[in-house]
Amino acid sequence: MDEVRPTSGPAAPGLASLFPPGLQAIYGECRLLYPDQANPLQVTAIVKYWLGGPDPLDYISMYRNMGCAAQDVQEHWHYISFGLSDLYGDNRVHEFTGQEGPSGFGFELTFRLKREVGETAPPTWPAELMQGLARYVFQSENTFCSGDHISWHSPLDNSESRIQHMLLTEDPQMTPVHTPFGLVNFLQIVGVCTEELQAAQQWNGQGMLELLRGVHVAGGPWLITDMRRGETIFDIDPHLQPERVDQGIETEGSNLSGVSAKCVWDDLSRPPEDEEDSRSICIGSQPRRLSEKDTEQIREALRKGLEFNTKAALPPINSQRQGHDRPQSRKDSLESESSAAIVPHELVRTRQLESVHLKFNQESGTLLPLCLRGRLLHGRHFTYKSINGDTAITFVSTGVEGAFATEEHPYAAHGPWLQTKLPKEYSWPEKKLKISVLPDSVFDSPLH
Repeated sequence: MDEVRPTSGPAAPGLASLFPPGLQAIYGECRLLYPDQANPLQVTAIVKYWLGGPDPLDYISMYRNMGCAAQDVQEHWHYISFGLSDLYGDNRVHEFTGQEGPSGFGFELTFRLKREVGETAPPTWPAELMQGLARYVFQSENTFCSGDHISWHSPLDNSESRIQHMLLTEDPQMTPVHTPFGLVNFLQIVGVCTEELQAAQQWNGQGMLELLRGVHVAGGPWLITDMRRGETIFDIDPHLQPERVDQGIETEGSNLSGVSAKCVWDDLSRPPEDEEDSRSICIGSQPRRLSEKDTEQIREALRKGLEFNTKAALPPINSQRQGHDRPQSRKDSLESESSAAIVPHELVRTRQLESVHLKFNQESGTLLPLCLRGRLLHGRHFTYKSINGDTAITFVSTGVEGAFATEEHPYAAHGPWLQTKLPKEYSWPEKKLKISVLPDSVFDSPLH
């Protein structure tokens, strides 16, 4: 349980040694931004996480930001977290890895909420929202970065608001801080509607953030969340969908190269009694886990998928990770839950399959058009990583190097990881139906 109290302000010189250095460094950045608010209201965890409490964030400070009339920025409340980075440096929460790398997870969360007329104190519900995101990060060890989207499927303040999802961006005022325990960046939560989240998925998060900055009521330059906003940016400006989003998907594709999803695949070319290689979910059964190298390949594939103007490629299965942007204890978004494989990687051979059955839940299925239109048509790849196990399904296009699915063998599996190269022609003789996917040049010819 949290409590709201004013902060004690900066430590007195004689007590500086007792004040946690990581906390002091972030407080210092806050004091530069808010010199007249030395003692802001603060939500604090009554029982700290490192003492067995449920909330990973030790503190969340809440400031009143007057905005900037010159930039058309309205007055708002500014929330800043303390706890995703290393505040103490004594390994009580985060492993200390030196001053050169990231501090803890390498970031803190911020949030900007429109101040309503007559409001004299900041609402505290954003603090619980930030604690919820922090719990996800600590439990999964998955980190966030600018441009990420978060499907929340519920009004952020538990009201009837249309603001039910989030994007993440760099905070426009909080600059990165070098602490004695490493670097801390500040990622700002931006509340968005369902239609805006879908556009970010189908196109890219950074593009959507730029559109939101250009619409005052949808966020403006500092991306301030207004929970009372009843219209999407596409309602406000109908031209944005065809002229910016659709055109962006057509010319740039999507930079969403994979998602955690509810999915599974079956090898229909094997007898159903062959349980060893079945990927079906069975009650009481334990699916084999992805090996470290398989997991590493998927992770590197997702990273490369985010890089525009580079040739799409899947790293070799036997590749070793070169360099780390964060400590080894931190995982990227689709890393396996286990670092140990039940079956040694060297003994798992790649199998060519004759027939497969792919199964997705409804939300995952809605992303198939994105996979085709935003990824494969642009020579890229797209991965579904199961949240219920280590099953993974990667769709690859002809331009992706290093894939073990080929034109000759379009379905191939390496343990629980399936790769599929979609054909250009689909035929159902029993239904007397055939569908072909052809280049535009075919239709430009009068003989097509």
